[in-house]
Amino acid sequence: MLSLEVAGRDPMADLALNRTHQGDNRALMKRIPDESVALSVWSPPYFVGKDYEAGIPLDEWEGLLREVIAEHYRLLKPGGFMAINMADILAFSDDSLPRIQADVVSTKRSKITRQNVLEAKLLHPEMNRHQLAALLGCSEQTIQRRLDHNNVRGGKYKAQTRVKTVAGMLEAYAAEAQMPMYDRRVWVKDPAWANSRWHSLSYRAVDEFEYVFIFWKPGITRVDRARLAPAEWSEWGSRGVWTFPSVRVNGDHEAKFPIELPTRLIRLLTDPGELVLDPFMGSGTTGVAAVTHKRDFIGLELLPEYVSLANENCQRALERRPEPKRPERVRD
Repeated sequence: MLSLEVAGRDPMADLALNRTHQGDNRALMKRIPDESVALSVWSPPYFVGKDYEAGIPLDEWEGLLREVIAEHYRLLKPGGFMAINMADILAFSDDSLPRIQADVVSTKRSKITRQNVLEAKLLHPEMNRHQLAALLGCSEQTIQRRLDHNNVRGGKYKAQTRVKTVAGMLEAYAAEAQMPMYDRRVWVKDPAWANSRWHSLSYRAVDEFEYVFIFWKPGITRVDRARLAPAEWSEWGSRGVWTFPSVRVNGDHEAKFPIELPTRLIRLLTDPGELVLDPFMGSGTTGVAAVTHKRDFIGLELLPEYVSLANENCQRALERRPEPKRPERVRD
């Protein structure tokens, strides 16, 4: 099996090419030789409540990103790139926020208002919630909602959701690692991807786009416009907004990006034969895109079930990839 070998190193310490390897990516990245990766394409856990994020505190999640980004400076070739696909807004539970339920007047089924309840309490201060409900002809839950903006059954027992942007955080971590921001692209993914919500009972917008933050390791970057057809350069190669469909079914992994995303980055920023890294490999999409376009890849993944899935998907792509043509032998 192909592997990267460095003089003076034990070749068994290096990772095989075109495979996804199981384990903590921070440890596995140390087994990749210096300045061997042309492009790293990845999408980390978003810290928005997915099953595989369960039990990870925010500070640990931030520490993970910081360490992974820091290790890229050693791995990337001078002039190489690290492309991080991520929604710019995180949403996570925060116990420090007040647990107040929104007053969603458009969905109220009871005509009883807060003012009605306050007037009834003023006239009947001895009445409890149940007695007020009987007096006004509503449920005790309605009384609770109107008085406290809360829900006595199934309401704000859970912590409120805090929203936080991530662009500045990623930029700061990359700057610490001496990799300045090079570019960013906006991926408009539409509001109908797997697990999406068309509407919510708030004023928050439907989350229908993500960013690709591109960081650069200082060095000479080879710019070759022949990597894309002229129409591709005008349609997306030089455009800041990319529009293509998102994954409709996440049956085997709950957070997949479409193959078009890593494909564009790989074709735009690398040449055939170069090495692509994905330290959060998931179902193997980056690897499939890499081998389809005649690049090598290394994938890293923590969960064994996704390692198997990624290797199965990438192996099928490798089997479909045509063998390179060998030059004909010339007879003397």
